[in-house]
Amino acid sequence: MPVSRRKMVWTAAGAVSMLVATLLTGWWRVDGPAAPQRQTRISALPLPFSEMDFQLTDHSGRKVGPEDWIGSPTLVFFGFTYCPDICPTTLSDITRWLEQLGEDASRLHAVFITVDPQRDTVQAMAEYVRNFHPSIKGYTGPLDEIDKAARAFRAKYERVPTENGYTMNHTAGVFVYDADGIFAGVIDFHESRDIAVPKIRQVL
Repeated sequence: MPVSRRKMVWTAAGAVSMLVATLLTGWWRVDGPAAPQRQTRISALPLPFSEMDFQLTDHSGRKVGPEDWIGSPTLVFFGFTYCPDICPTTLSDITRWLEQLGEDASRLHAVFITVDPQRDTVQAMAEYVRNFHPSIKGYTGPLDEIDKAARAFRAKYERVPTENGYTMNHTAGVFVYDADGIFAGVIDFHESRDIAVPKIRQVL
């Protein structure tokens, strides 16, 4: 194999390895004081939107699915409205990213999918997302459809009992997709704006 071609192959392999390493660490976050500290690993990359099959309801009551996102770059985050820390922090971060993007933010879908549909009704999601950037849409639906969405994104979540009821453990990264509905990467929890915004601009 010529040296230049060999270098290209090793460079591509290194880039894939770095991406997989990012996906395998740092995604599992604890959103309740009584929840055990955990991490999770995934066995594959998130699916393209064209291979996903689920239907949810956005905070305005409209039925939506992954096919609705194809044609625009998309940010997807899993969480829940009773989340004490990570979810409001991440949604505030997304708000700041969208503000920094200015007019380009209108070219993006920004989606918040609940992992707690028992409490997060359409009305609850509408009231919650009102606190953040107006482009952010809140999605809820039946638990089996939430499960399908989470599996498609390779996201993890679980219900954890607490003294006062329960909380949720869940994947905390923001999934970044390009306009063709192809997975482009993850913005991890608490990554700085200087890192996050360039990742988004790469898919605009």
